[in-house]
Amino acid sequence: MVLKPYEVKKFYDRFGKKQDSQSFYEDKATDNLIVHGDFFEAAKVFEFGCGTGRTAEKLLKSHLPVSATYTGCDLSSTMVGLAKQRLSTFSQRVQIIQTDGTIHFPVSDSSVDRVVSAYVLDLLSETDIRTFLHEAYRVMNPGGKLGLVSLTRGVAILPRIVTVLWDSIFRVRPSLVGGCRPIQLIHHLDIRMWQVEYHRVITAFGIPSEVLVAAVKSNSQP
Repeated sequence: MVLKPYEVKKFYDRFGKKQDSQSFYEDKATDNLIVHGDFFEAAKVFEFGCGTGRTAEKLLKSHLPVSATYTGCDLSSTMVGLAKQRLSTFSQRVQIIQTDGTIHFPVSDSSVDRVVSAYVLDLLSETDIRTFLHEAYRVMNPGGKLGLVSLTRGVAILPRIVTVLWDSIFRVRPSLVGGCRPIQLIHHLDIRMWQVEYHRVITAFGIPSEVLVAAVKSNSQP
């Protein structure tokens, strides 16, 4: 059973800056996403679950056009505060919004070129993941791309052991692993809505992460 939004908020409000301690395994996967997400072409980026703003900072510093804008949201007031602080030098190009846990993107229809979410869908229920993907489709411009990273299931021996242990802890007490559990993003994509452009499992320190980039099919009927 996944954590409820108020439980997620409580955990990450308390976890705060310690979120960046996860970079030892997260950065390899998020950096891979940035390389394959064609962000140099994006004018508007929306990130669902911006955390401390670490991914946004990389995008704004080195990968987005200087005219590009970024909107991020997060459930945690602590994370929103940290992200605002980290991205303060880009204040004219950045908007950070605190949400109430509802899976509804605070941006207009057909208004962004990239939707990004790293290590958030693995917190969500199956129903909420479907809602997330429909929201991503709703806000995407024609030619837009979706970039996702999540914990996933390992293939080699060590990652498989890590996956089994992680699943076991999650089943007993989800809060011990921040509410996250290994999922397989690729199985959630509706091929009527999305065309997969890049898909890879990245392993760092025995922890497997799934990286997925998919282009929106603008003429589909979800």
